[in-house]
Amino acid sequence: MSIPPKMALLEEFATVARAMGAPQRLVMLEQLGQGERGVEDLARKVGITVANCSQHLQTLRRAGLVTSRRDGKSIIYSMSDPQVLSLMRELSDVAEKNLAQVERILRSLSDGVEPPEAMTREELAARLADGSVTVIDLRPLDEFERAHLPGAKHVPLDALDEFGQSHEPDREIIAYCRGPYCLYSHQAVARLRARGIPARRMDGGLPEWRAEARQIEGSEKA
Repeated sequence: MSIPPKMALLEEFATVARAMGAPQRLVMLEQLGQGERGVEDLARKVGITVANCSQHLQTLRRAGLVTSRRDGKSIIYSMSDPQVLSLMRELSDVAEKNLAQVERILRSLSDGVEPPEAMTREELAARLADGSVTVIDLRPLDEFERAHLPGAKHVPLDALDEFGQSHEPDREIIAYCRGPYCLYSHQAVARLRARGIPARRMDGGLPEWRAEARQIEGSEKA
């Protein structure tokens, strides 16, 4: 029996939904949003075996969410389309709006204190142009070195207290990290504000900034 066109179409949509239905695959997409990676490197970043990582990547590729290329003996994966970033963000927004547990988790990062509204990328671009903010990148050093916002300082969480002590107390800090699933910037803003330092998150992360063709620095640019 043939499948009605609508059901066939919905089955394809469901393939994408199922591909995003595992936390490990969401972490992989988050990582690939920072830049392309080989299987071994991606497995190390996610904390799983190479064999398990390869299986997850095949699922993501069948759903059209990632693409691959060969580099010698290595297979290099990348995010297939900037719209995948939008899909990830929509998933995050829907969950935050409708799942009470998501809100509780995010609020716990700031000890129940309501965080300030994130700064838009448009506003941040303007503030960077006039030099009125300090931007910090919370991601690991290898990700920062590949690509980061212009003039951003690399400040991992374990160096945040030292950075806060030397920072001009009245100068606003804008924190960013990997995107909608990354919690580093939430944690950094909470800790800085607890010290009386004005701080906000950037709305989105490096992938969203780059997807808008905004300027970046780092080895990826070269």
